[in-house]
Parts: sequence; C-alpha cells; structure tokens
Amino acid sequence: MIVSRLENSSRIESLHPLFKQLFDYVKTHDLLNAPLGRIELDGDNLFINNVNPECVPADKQVLEMHRDYIDVHILLTGQETIGWKAVETLEHQAQAYQKEGDCALYSDRPTLFATLQPGEFAIVYPEDPHAPVIGEGKIRKLIGKVKL
Repeated sequence: MIVSRLENSSRIESLHPLFKQLFDYVKTHDLLNAPLGRIELDGDNLFINNVNPECVPADKQVLEMHRDYIDVHILLTGQETIGWKAVETLEHQAQAYQKEGDCALYSDRPTLFATLQPGEFAIVYPEDPHAPVIGEGKIRKLIGKVKL
C-alpha cells in the first residue's frame, strides 16, 4: 500500500502507465461537485467510481482483495481510515473470489491502519488486502480502478 498526497503523485506515476492519466484527471476536474457514479477514462482499463459511502467501525469492516485492478482511494471530504494486512497472513475467507466485481473478502483484522484526509490517496495492489471506509459519518471519495 502506498499513501501520499495528490500534489506528490508525480513521484509514483511511473509505477503504472495509467497512473498519470488518472491523477491528471483528478487534479483538473471538480469531482466533488460531479454526479456520483462511474467516470470512464479508458473503458475498463481505467475508470473512477465517485462515491459517498457511510463509514463503518473497524470491527465491522472486512478486508477485500482484487485480482484484475489496482485501487486508488482518493479522499475528497471527511476522514477515512483504511486497514491493511499482509496477504501471506490471511486466514479467514468470508467470500471466495468473484470475477464479477473482482473481489474476495476476508474477516481477518487489519494489522496496519492509515487515516486519510482530503487530498490524500492510498494505492492498494492486488497483494494488498484492505479494509476501506472505516470511520464515522459519510465521506466523499474517488476509487480509481486501474487495470493490471
């Protein structure tokens, strides 16, 4: 998992050919006032889910893993904590991987937590089981989906 601020995104844009396109779009569009839903940048290769979820307590959130996409969680408003645990230590699968939705779920407790403020982002690769949307109240965030 990589955690940083939008103004520092150029430091990691070389890690995937679509990262620069994603960060350039986010920095040049008013996505806080854009409608909720999917924003397509490059079809299924690169898109953004603009969401307004209700946060949940850490003990109620499960870890999720993906195979086909890197997630880039970008916080617009509120405060969000994202839990993480090493994939090698997972023990309790709650839902087997489903191709539709590109997701498997685990009920293990995270071992590391990162709390994001507006303007910060977390990049989670398929080998990064993560528990997003931990906290209190509603937040506004973007989830960039970057195809491997």
